[in-house]
Amino acid sequence: MASPSLPLVTCALLLLLAAACQAHPYWPLELAYYRDKCPQAEAVVKAVVGEAVRQNPGNGAAVIRMLFHDCFVEGCDASILLDPTPFNPTPEKLSAPNNPSMRGFDLIDAIKHAVEAACPGVVSCADIIAFAARDATYFLSGGKVYFDMPSGRRDGTFSNDSGPIEFLPPPTSNLSDLVSSFAVKGLSVEDMVVLSGAHTVGRSHCSSFVPDRLNASVFSDIDGGFAWFLRSQCPLDATPGGNDPTVVQDFVTPNTLDNQYYKNVLDHKVLFTSDAALLTSPETAKMVVDNAVIPGWWEDRFKAAMVKLASIQVKTGYQGQIRKNCRVINY
Repeated sequence: MASPSLPLVTCALLLLLAAACQAHPYWPLELAYYRDKCPQAEAVVKAVVGEAVRQNPGNGAAVIRMLFHDCFVEGCDASILLDPTPFNPTPEKLSAPNNPSMRGFDLIDAIKHAVEAACPGVVSCADIIAFAARDATYFLSGGKVYFDMPSGRRDGTFSNDSGPIEFLPPPTSNLSDLVSSFAVKGLSVEDMVVLSGAHTVGRSHCSSFVPDRLNASVFSDIDGGFAWFLRSQCPLDATPGGNDPTVVQDFVTPNTLDNQYYKNVLDHKVLFTSDAALLTSPETAKMVVDNAVIPGWWEDRFKAAMVKLASIQVKTGYQGQIRKNCRVINY
């Protein structure tokens, strides 16, 4: 019997490969994913983020928080960026954990615009969030916290306001709730304690902590002098969308990403119940002490935890899409 011709063999192999790709559309993230497709991508992101943080350190805190809020809901797929449409009037960004407190959307738009000018249709919005959070960490830490961020994420096409409520641990969480919320996403107790250290930068609305931390009828371990100071800054009837000013989360080094947060936890000078909860078990209390007193301990663990966070339920390969505009899906 004659052997099949080379073209027929080639076609058969291509068909098998295509079928395999459809059956297994995922492949891992990788370092320098854009080295051939858009070699300047990461440098462009870093330049825009650096200027934004120089103008206002809060911009850096915002994109670090955005990474967390995006990845815990639908995975790290930039679903948090999608605007409401007639077909989807209630996306994640309108959910209570994100609205009105989430910032950074305009910064992501600016980064996307700059990246698209360099390499149209190549870099995903999900990777932009991950790169921006990494670079914000670098600038806010004065260059002390730097790490490589794997990439290759693709953008999701689904976003609903129920997701943040279901998956994001609220600031009123106790330790058990925190551990469970992180475990669902494949993150350990130590990851939870380490990532909580991001509360060393950024601001919080008073309504996020006043009811359960400053209300005289509710037990709180908050330092008395610190509570007095917060009452001078926050109305006791603060409500989201109403009379609801913001305060810095770390009153010692508010614009520096460092381990001061853990010292504040030990001093009972933190805003949230979820912060104070880290002292409610011997295991997590020891982690707080280690992060507070051992030089470089927290920084090294924060690098690894950020990469792990940014890898949650990512879409790669043939999943998702590369959005042309981060606020809307491609049609």
